Parts: sequence; C-alpha cells; structure tokens
Amino acid sequence: MHPSKAMGRIAASRTTAITDLATSLRAAGRDIISLSVGEPDFDTPPHVIDAANDAMRAGQTRYTPVAGTAALRAAVADMFTQDMSIAATPDGVIITAGGKPAIFHALAATLDPGDEVVIPAPYWVSYPEIVRYCGGEARIVPTSQSAGYRLSAMQLADAITPRSRWLILNSPGNPTGAIYSADDLAALADVLRAHPHVMVLSDDIYRPIRYGDAPHASLAQIAPDLADRVLTVNGLAKSHAMTGWRIGYATGPQWLISAMAKLQSHSAGNPSSISQAGALAALQGPQDFLTGWVMHFARRRTLVCGALSAMPGVVVFPPEGAFYAYCETPDLIGKTTPDGNIIGDDEALCRYLIEEAGVALVPASSFGGENGFRLSFAASDDVLDQALKRIGAAFARLG
Repeated sequence: MHPSKAMGRIAASRTTAITDLATSLRAAGRDIISLSVGEPDFDTPPHVIDAANDAMRAGQTRYTPVAGTAALRAAVADMFTQDMSIAATPDGVIITAGGKPAIFHALAATLDPGDEVVIPAPYWVSYPEIVRYCGGEARIVPTSQSAGYRLSAMQLADAITPRSRWLILNSPGNPTGAIYSADDLAALADVLRAHPHVMVLSDDIYRPIRYGDAPHASLAQIAPDLADRVLTVNGLAKSHAMTGWRIGYATGPQWLISAMAKLQSHSAGNPSSISQAGALAALQGPQDFLTGWVMHFARRRTLVCGALSAMPGVVVFPPEGAFYAYCETPDLIGKTTPDGNIIGDDEALCRYLIEEAGVALVPASSFGGENGFRLSFAASDDVLDQALKRIGAAFARLG
C-alpha cells in the first residue's frame, strides 16, 4: 500500500512542523519560545464569543447550506462592497472552514495537469503545495528586498505563458509584510488585460493589519473591469483573533463560486454553524478594538526590527503590514557553532537557534527565499524581548 501520486508531489507545511517541534520540546521539559506561528496573541472579542454561545443555546447546531448561512453570506457581501469597494452579492460569496480551504477549492476546481500558477516569492508556504497537489506547476518568480518584495509588471509579463491559469497575490504578504499599492496593482492589471486566460487569486487575509497611512488596495477594486477574473479571499483569523474558529470567505465570478461550493459539498461540507454565528457578530459588531491591536503590533514591530537590525549579519525588512519580520542572513551562512558544526543553510541556522537558544523561527527557504528566517511578533513584549536577547546571544557565539 502507498499514498497517491498527488501526495508524493507535496511536502508537509514547514511552519506547522516547526511549531509541532517546539511543542514536543516543551513537553520534554525544554524552555522554548515559539515565534513560528502566524497567530494573534489576543483573545477573540467577547461579543463574538457571546454570539456563538447564544447560537448554541438557540439550537443553531445543525447543518447549514454548504456555502454558508444566508445571513453570513449577506454580511460578507456587504463587507466586500462597503469596506473594500469590490462589488459582491450573497450569491457570489462562499464561506469556508478557514481561508486555506477557499484557496484550495478554487485551485482544485480550475487546474488541469500542466496548468501554471504564477507565484511571487517569498510566498506563503501552502500556495505551491496546493498547486502541485492539484496537478499544476508552480511558476515561482523571485522578488528582492530592494524591490520591496513586490512582483513588478515586467516580471509578470515575462512569467506568463499560454499555460498560465492563475496569478496569486498576497497583500499584506506573508512572510514579508510587503504591500502592493494601488499604483503597483494598476501596473499589474495593465499586463493582465493582455492575457485574458489568466485569473488572479487575491489573498487579503492581513488587510486590516497595516502600518502606513495609505488605504488598502485590492486588484478587483483597482481594476473592476477584471473583476470577473479575480477571486478575493479573506477571513477573520488574523483581524479578529479567530484562528481556531476556522472561518474564511471569498468572492468572485459566479461560475467559480459555484464550482468551489460543489467541491466543498463533497469535502468539508458546510463550515461550523456555531463559528458562522460568531463570524456574523464579528462582521456586524464593533471594530474599534482593532485600532488598539494594530498599535500593539506597531510597537512590537519597532522593538523587533530595531533589535534584529542591530545584530551583525542580519538584514531585516520592516514590514508594511501583517506581523512578521522577514530577515536575510547570508553572512551567517558558513559560520561555525560552538559545537563545531557548520551552518550550511537557513534550515541549519533555525535548527541551531531552537537547540542553542530555545527560540523557534521559520527558515526563509520554507517560503521560497534563502539564507534567512521569518519571526512572528504576534507575542507579548516581554516574550519578544527575551527571544531577541537569546537570538542575539546565540548569533554572537557563532565563529
């Protein structure tokens, strides 16, 4: 017996693997600080929890329509229309068990063997794996820190082939925190107009977590003439600290939403009815707490970037959004540990940090980069301060 060929095309999530390693080391008695997972450390807002409790007590514990309750789909459509200036109707919205299934179902519903998906790197770890599982080919386009880790119009034009089916954009981005401005997206849209066979998956999950004054821009908003080729994905995990509730949503052309719902009907089925009730309260309830959360993240951003940039051999990219510090460390590769081992790559560097310093980070190579790491600053100031001191001391011991 053996797994399918599709399973052989993919690897397990390395961010999850590192988090699991940190958990196992803690269970063995090690003092481990895990800054590997992208999860806000705040509590879910009380009004969301109250709404879920009320729904359970009212008997809302049964199946819902596969694509989500009518009330939640209407609220999501209103959010897209009012908050993001992306025209959406309830029938053009699907609710999924987290943002990841929305991406998975969209690609699984549209990719045939040999189809290509253009993915700028660094990228979120699951994008290319989902593409490969579906039989497609991930066409990775490296971006640079000097270019703000943003795909240029020229790069996009060069990457598109007759087999291209999708472009994936993530703004604010994971792992870099890079943001595509309205002008950036307008330039990409000019290229896409010449290639009507290419669709765009716009992953906007970190939209509310930004550190500049410019409003968030999304492709379907900037180029409404391309809206029938754009799937915009969002959710509540990051904005409302609801990672465990597993609620995501997407809007796009009706044929695609219908195809995704068809696939969902045979996979996860409907998302949790209780989580959907909480999500409805999250969208329709107060949002003022988010201002305070972003202020906390901004302070942590300053703390983390200041400490990392002061470490010899570390070049940090100050994130424009999300809650990650993405660092390049080419000068640390080839160094020698106190035990006499050579740091051969960024995976060895992160292994050294978890073993020597008790700090779990994710190597840049997990995201299609190289010679670096990603640090999540979704943790308290005290935890971050302790972790940064450990990292700095561990780097200082390299010879």
